[in-house]
Amino acid sequence: RIFGARLESVVAYGHQAEEGTHSLALVGSLTMDDLQALAQFAPRWHRAGAATPLVLPRDEFARSLDAFPIEYGEIIDTHEVLVGPDPFLDIRINVEDVRRAVEMQAASLLLHLRENYVESGGRPAALTALVRDSAPGFALLLRRMAQLDGRPAATSAELSQWAATRALLDPRVVGDVLAIGSDASAPVDPVRLFPGFLDTMSALLRVIDRWSAS
Repeated sequence: RIFGARLESVVAYGHQAEEGTHSLALVGSLTMDDLQALAQFAPRWHRAGAATPLVLPRDEFARSLDAFPIEYGEIIDTHEVLVGPDPFLDIRINVEDVRRAVEMQAASLLLHLRENYVESGGRPAALTALVRDSAPGFALLLRRMAQLDGRPAATSAELSQWAATRALLDPRVVGDVLAIGSDASAPVDPVRLFPGFLDTMSALLRVIDRWSAS
């Protein structure tokens, strides 16, 4: 009703069990009036358990692939078409754009862990929250690197396999971080895990820095 013929495609995306329901709508144009109209629906979406849709003009999405290769790559990899044609059939993301973005996010996550450890004062509750909040980002980095490497990356077991055999990361630490990221009630002590998590992030950043497409 808001976009009429300007609505081109709508896709759902994301790992539903972990993240809930997310969607992307690609439109011919997007105005302030459109945003005001969309805003009226936000409470209804949230009550239904859906996140506010990401709405983008199609040409803007295509132009910004190099700026958001990880985020858009996740949408492309996990999408299900709801309305219109599949908008990603002819889209390819540059491998080096992905590697560079992964490196930037890995460096950012490592800085975040160090800074927030100091900020936490070593309090167990704060460290627990830090590890749990950072674990999904770690899983995303592993998934992107495994995919760049042409390896399976759909499950935690596959990510652990890549991390151990290709990145030579400690499989116990990787498995524990992935477990916490997918299930906050996993029987893992985040406080005891933190030093290994930090070392593993440092090692992963070195792997990403050295990686190149074969």
